[in-house]
Amino acid sequence: MSGHSDAQTGIADVNYSRFLNSVSAAREQSVIKSLRVLASKSHSSLISMWGGVPNSSTYLFKKASITIYDGSVIEIDEDLMKIALDYSLGQGIPALVSWLKDLQILVHNPPTVNYSPDKGQMELCITNGGLEGLSKVFEMLVSPGDNVLVGEPIYEGALTMLRPLGCNIIGVPSDDQGINPQALKEVLSKWRPEDVRKPESRSPKFLYTVPTGGNPIGITLSTERKKAIYQIAREYDFLIIEDDPYYYLQFTKPLVPSFLSMDVDGRVLRTDSMSKVVSPGLRIGFLTGPKPLIHKAILHMESSSMHVSAFTQVMTSQLLYRWGQKDFLEHTDRVAEFYRLQRDAMLLSADKWLTGLAEWQCPNAGMFLWIKIKNIQDTENLVLEKAFKKEVLLAPGNSYLTDRSKPCPYVRASFSTCSPEQIDKGFQSLAMAIKEEITSGKEINGLSKEKDGSQ
Repeated sequence: MSGHSDAQTGIADVNYSRFLNSVSAAREQSVIKSLRVLASKSHSSLISMWGGVPNSSTYLFKKASITIYDGSVIEIDEDLMKIALDYSLGQGIPALVSWLKDLQILVHNPPTVNYSPDKGQMELCITNGGLEGLSKVFEMLVSPGDNVLVGEPIYEGALTMLRPLGCNIIGVPSDDQGINPQALKEVLSKWRPEDVRKPESRSPKFLYTVPTGGNPIGITLSTERKKAIYQIAREYDFLIIEDDPYYYLQFTKPLVPSFLSMDVDGRVLRTDSMSKVVSPGLRIGFLTGPKPLIHKAILHMESSSMHVSAFTQVMTSQLLYRWGQKDFLEHTDRVAEFYRLQRDAMLLSADKWLTGLAEWQCPNAGMFLWIKIKNIQDTENLVLEKAFKKEVLLAPGNSYLTDRSKPCPYVRASFSTCSPEQIDKGFQSLAMAIKEEITSGKEINGLSKEKDGSQ
């Protein structure tokens, strides 16, 4: 594709091959795996002798009854259990893929739904949690020496995936509203938009962001900022990796529109997860994006993990079909309300114990409070020594920086699992630890000055 914009529609052609690394570009559909797809579409009269598939009569588990939160029971009968214990398609069990596609259309209404496949038609596959989707995306796109953009501070798990790939991780500063579009433009100013499609330009391939209740900062990007960032992505022709596990944990309605909802070009890859709204142990995530890239991710899964556990896919599918979209969204509202109350408890305790010692901003989604400690340049010793000895454990801020050697005055506190009483006790202990750290720092500085004066 040429990479130009259509004058009437304003939709840009995205040359997906430009973004693939050599490994992903070389991936091809396995003939044997394609036979599985054929078999899945066949009638029961098909005599299937193609695959090395165990005979279902040897499976030990025959049926299951699973009681859910309201006391109702999901039944997995013998026929369904055979599906749950068998190999599945790399993309996922068709029933679950179909349900989640319908959910994405209902919630995000992606402009690409009815595009042709080569123009970036929306596609979806099931992943082992959101993390595998993210991993597959990075391993599909990144080559050593590539430049990639991340909103900073950023989810540490993304950094641990990116660093071994040998790319240059470029942090885009965030303010109290998340990624600043003007800061993004300044970072990109070393490249000329008219040159970015030339291989020698090495312009950034993508921007990675956690836009809702961002881990660690708890900020949700506004619609206006997302639109501005998307236009910059179009101008500089890079992809947007929208890692959004906290999307349904927004504390106000309506939900902020996603990057996927405004993706007219097919340049957004979005990871979702059931971990935060159903259960992390199910390991059910889903990756949504342009079909040419999702196809490559599926090929990678088929040659690595093969597919997500069919049993947990069946469990999840049965639950979602039992609910329907309306009941699912009502459930996510209940979960969001629980975390809103948890957030309020943490803010109350922060006001009580940390006023004057720290600064913070009220998070409007997610699970985290990002706290700037006053008069302390770096919080690593505070967290790992002083606070831990007082039996409270937080995350030091430098874990979320592209350069961990930089001092960072922030800590991340999660309000997801602690009771309000534990939060209150924890912040009381943190306040004591902060005072001790500040005092010890003053003492060290005082001794240093005294030594300097004696020489």
